[in-house]
Amino acid sequence: MRPAHLLLAVLVAAVWGVNFTVIEIGLGHFPPLLFSALRFLVAALPAVFLVGRPKVAWKWIAAVGLVLGVAKFGLLFVGMDAGMPAGLSSLVLQIQAVFTAAVAGVVLGERPTRARLLGMAVALAGIAVAALDEGAAGPLGAFALVLAAAACWGVSNVLTRKAAPPDALNFMVWVSTVPVLPLLGLSLLLEGPARDADALRSLDWQGAGTVVYVAWVTTVFGFGAWGWLLRRHPASTVAPFSLLVPVFGMSSAALFLGEGISPLRWCAAALLVGGVAVTSLAPARRAAVSGESARQAVVSGESARRTDVSGEPVCRADVSEAPAPRAGGSEASVSQAISGKGGGGWASG
Repeated sequence: MRPAHLLLAVLVAAVWGVNFTVIEIGLGHFPPLLFSALRFLVAALPAVFLVGRPKVAWKWIAAVGLVLGVAKFGLLFVGMDAGMPAGLSSLVLQIQAVFTAAVAGVVLGERPTRARLLGMAVALAGIAVAALDEGAAGPLGAFALVLAAAACWGVSNVLTRKAAPPDALNFMVWVSTVPVLPLLGLSLLLEGPARDADALRSLDWQGAGTVVYVAWVTTVFGFGAWGWLLRRHPASTVAPFSLLVPVFGMSSAALFLGEGISPLRWCAAALLVGGVAVTSLAPARRAAVSGESARQAVVSGESARRTDVSGEPVCRADVSEAPAPRAGGSEASVSQAISGKGGGGWASG
């Protein structure tokens, strides 16, 4: 990877990590469901008029929009509003890699290798340590909401893989159109018209800036840059940079919000990031083939063509390991962009 491309990958991880601090600030200006609705509204407009028509079926756009946009982000924003710290949220959300592998195993029949099972166990141990730390310092209910958001993210990753969109940014912009009305409706029902109206009437430059950041910087720029990198490099080269998201998330929360990082939280971070790294990057189990099929593959050179430019197997058990196309190929799939990974425009909350 060229130095400029490396710096771009680190910049995207930083943008996604700092996003959690920006969300925390924004929640001081808006009710959580209204804030989430505004985020998607601003991300969709005017971009939806610039990216062209959708390139996948509407059923996939609607499904991902509801699961990722309404469920995942609604739970995340409500959990953070209920007291879940920004830095810890950026860390706990990374358990979505484990949920993705688990859902893929059930829905797609993908069997994880021993290495991935070990990574999942280590990541879950990190979540247990994080819960122990949060139980001593904050509300466990808020922690559970963010954990549920990570589970919804895992489901949306598998849905995105089934959709297989050829253009990541186009897909993300159209998906952003789906959650706006459901989130606004939930906000009016649960948060109340008076509270929403008060937030909009008292809107200032700081509040508007948080909406612009979470919509345009993390979603439009973040996913645009991430997809650009995936079009030029194998997913296995780009994906590890997403593990920097909780590093930037916890650091920015400590710097700008004064959040402390306890020894237990450092331990949880080490376990969770390490476990997610193993889960996401370990090779997938190869399907067994008959002797005749193997001989035909050798004769035809099929085995050589089943590797990407990095020499890694094309078929992976996790969304994050879907291969990036060769340079000059089609757009990287949004499933790679989401779980390739970290936390997201989408990966970052």
